[in-house]
Amino acid sequence: MKKVLNIVVALVAFAVLLPSCAAEAQQEKSNKVVKTGIDVLESNGFKQLQGKKIGLVTNPSGVNNKLVSTVDILANAPGVELVALYGPEHGVRGDIHAGDKVSDEVDPKTGVPVYSLYGKTRKPTPEMLKDVDAIVYDIQDNGCRSFTFISTLGLLMEAAAENGKEVIVLDRPNPLGGNKVEGNIVEPGYFSFVSQFEIPYLYGLTVGELAQMLNEEGMLKGEKGTNDTIVKCNLTVVPMEGWSRDMVYTDTKLPWVLPSPHMPQAETSYYYPATGILGELGYMSIGVGYTLPFQMVAAQWINAAEFADALNALNLPGVTFRPINVKPFYSVGKGENMGGVQIYITDYEKAHLTSIQFYIMQEVARMYPEHEVMANANDGRFRMFDLVSGSNFIREKFTETKQYKDIEAHWNKDVESFKQKSAKYHLYK
Repeated sequence: MKKVLNIVVALVAFAVLLPSCAAEAQQEKSNKVVKTGIDVLESNGFKQLQGKKIGLVTNPSGVNNKLVSTVDILANAPGVELVALYGPEHGVRGDIHAGDKVSDEVDPKTGVPVYSLYGKTRKPTPEMLKDVDAIVYDIQDNGCRSFTFISTLGLLMEAAAENGKEVIVLDRPNPLGGNKVEGNIVEPGYFSFVSQFEIPYLYGLTVGELAQMLNEEGMLKGEKGTNDTIVKCNLTVVPMEGWSRDMVYTDTKLPWVLPSPHMPQAETSYYYPATGILGELGYMSIGVGYTLPFQMVAAQWINAAEFADALNALNLPGVTFRPINVKPFYSVGKGENMGGVQIYITDYEKAHLTSIQFYIMQEVARMYPEHEVMANANDGRFRMFDLVSGSNFIREKFTETKQYKDIEAHWNKDVESFKQKSAKYHLYK
């Protein structure tokens, strides 16, 4: 009897301790001070850049924890000569609208020449690189394959390999954390600037980890861009301090600077993969042009309450839908009264982000068959949808059955194998 009593006491004590341990772990995570690559570089006296002529690829999201631009930091760094800037989509200082071409110019604050990497030239030319010893990359990513900055990084690494230049990546958090991997790997025929590499739609790596994987797994192609001209650059990653894979961006306590105009808050990163592919079809607003970019869907012909009820009836893990009525200021549905839903991620770990848009498309096809997207979008929209999806299977099978369950296996087929393959490039636990 005494033995049984001791076991019961031990179990009760264990049950009491469990919540306490969980709370301590959460407190430990919230107390961590995350230093990004630029913060680490500053604190070590710019060790990796000493005596070098530096080119810098960045945009407004390249800042230290006091919101000072990496451009200005390196322009004034002792022992470092900043001789060139390279402008990705939106430009070095963020003064270029989405999709608009970036021009060569001179940065008015530093007097350093700026070369465009988002226009007719997306890969640095030998002329652009002739004066530099190393190219530094510092841009906040959003963890999603279709966000073009990682494509710029890959092309930069290819150019560096071809021209004998070093690449130095200042690492930053993946705002989705280091554990979210969703979507199929890009298939032959569907590589593009929005699907540049053989990686899933959500790849669960920091930009430094991704750079290492691109370099070591033969994903960088030489000048001819064929599979038999694989190249590898001299790569250095300046890791963060204090970041762990279970951290989403809001856990870092770092300030968020929008890397592109429609990513105003860190939380926007969580919704971008939930509606971004759907948005390529142009038949519903996904909040771009309203105050909730990527966090809503709406159309003139949707009854908001009925649509919210239908989506909530699916009981998607970690997701809730609220009816919403909007009048977009620009883009899809400009000036039109529209009904739809606002998406709420209520349990981030349980939520499967990318499938949300496919369930939305499924319910639209069921409730509003006359507006079923695949019967109404044009061929140009179809092509962009396929490129962002990394495959034509998703669209073609969905057109056939209009059910997410029929594309689910294909969409998730590469997740586990990619997790295993990418794990050796993890810099953080």
